Amino acid sequence: MTVSTRKRLLGGVVAASLFVALAGCASAPEDNGETGGGDAGGAVDGFKPCMVSDEGGFDDKSFNQLGYEGLERASDELGVEFTAVESSSESDYAPNITSLIDQGCSLIVSVGFALAAATSEAAQANPDVQFVSIDDVVDTDFDGETDAPNIKPIVFDTAQAAFLAGYASASFSTAKKVGTFGGMNFPTVSIFMDGFAQGVEHWNEVKSDSVEVVGWDRAAQDGVFTGGFQANQDAINAAQGIVDQGVDVLLPVGGPIYQSAASVIRGSGREIAMLGVDADVFETDPSVADLLLTSIRKLIDVGVEEAVLAAGQGDFDATPFVGTLENEGVGLAPFHDFEDRVSPDLQGELDEIQAGIIDGSIPVESYLAG
Repeated sequence: MTVSTRKRLLGGVVAASLFVALAGCASAPEDNGETGGGDAGGAVDGFKPCMVSDEGGFDDKSFNQLGYEGLERASDELGVEFTAVESSSESDYAPNITSLIDQGCSLIVSVGFALAAATSEAAQANPDVQFVSIDDVVDTDFDGETDAPNIKPIVFDTAQAAFLAGYASASFSTAKKVGTFGGMNFPTVSIFMDGFAQGVEHWNEVKSDSVEVVGWDRAAQDGVFTGGFQANQDAINAAQGIVDQGVDVLLPVGGPIYQSAASVIRGSGREIAMLGVDADVFETDPSVADLLLTSIRKLIDVGVEEAVLAAGQGDFDATPFVGTLENEGVGLAPFHDFEDRVSPDLQGELDEIQAGIIDGSIPVESYLAG
C-alpha cells in the first residue's frame, strides 16, 4: 500500500470521527496575533507564514504554545509578519486553514494530528501553498514521500524520552504504582503513555521490582482518555480515578489537561509527583512547578522555527523530520525541585539508558521506530 493510499484511508477515518461538524461553514476566524515587519530580511518576496492551532489554543503552556513561539522567532528573524488563528473546536480546523489560504499565506503550519486530514486536503487542493504538519503521523515509513510535495511532516519519537521518564518514575515511586491518562487515543498521545510503560517495565526487569502502571494497557494499546484536550471535568474525573488507585506519580498527556491533574493532586492530601509533556512545564507554568518530577520534551518550537526559516529563504523541503534522542528532538527535562529527592544514582542510570536507546541495544517500541 502506498503512503498516499494509507494517508487517504486514515484521513478518511479521522475525517469521519473528527470533522463531521464541517458540514456547516464556520465564520472567518480572527487573527490571534501578528508580529514582525520591516524589510523581510532574507525572506523571499511576499513570504507570509501562518499557523492554525488545535482546540488547546496557543496559551496551553505546552504543544500549541511551543509551535507559536517557533513561528514567532522565525518571523522575527526573517523580518516578516505572521498570522496565527486559534481553533476552539474540531469543526474550526478546515475553515481556519481555508481562511489562511484566502488571506494569502504562503506557508501554513497546522498544529497537531487532529488537523492532518484537513491539512492534507488543503495542500493537495492548493499546490502553490506550502504546509508544515506537526505530528502528522500518517506517513509512517518516512521514506521522503508525502501526499504532495508541499507538505512537510514534523514528528517526534517521544516514546524514547517517555521511556526515560517511566524509568525515573518507577525509581521515585514508593507506592509501587504510577499512572497515566491522555486526551484522546491518537498515536501522538499514546506514544507517550506506551513509552512511559516500557520504561517502567525496564526498571522492573533490571531491578527485579514490580511497579505497576495504572491507566495504560500495553497489550490492548488502550487506556484512560478524557475524550478531548481541555482542562475540564472530564480531565478531573480521569485524574481522580487514577489517583484513587494509589499512584504516587501521574503522567497526563494532552496539552492543558495537566492543569486538571494538578488540581486533583493538590486536593488528594497525598504526595504525588506529576510529569509534564511537550515543553519543560516547570518553566512554562510556574503554578505547577512544585509538583513536577520532570517533563517529557519534544522540541516543537525548534522544528517549526527551522522549517519556517527554510521556507522563508526559498528552501522549503518536504522531507519529514523525526525528532529522536540522538538528534535531541526529544529529551527529558531536569528534575528541578526534585533533584535532591531522586536517587543519587538515577541520572547516571538514565544516561546509560539513553546511550543504549541511541545505539539500539535498548529497543523502544513505537510506530516511528524502525
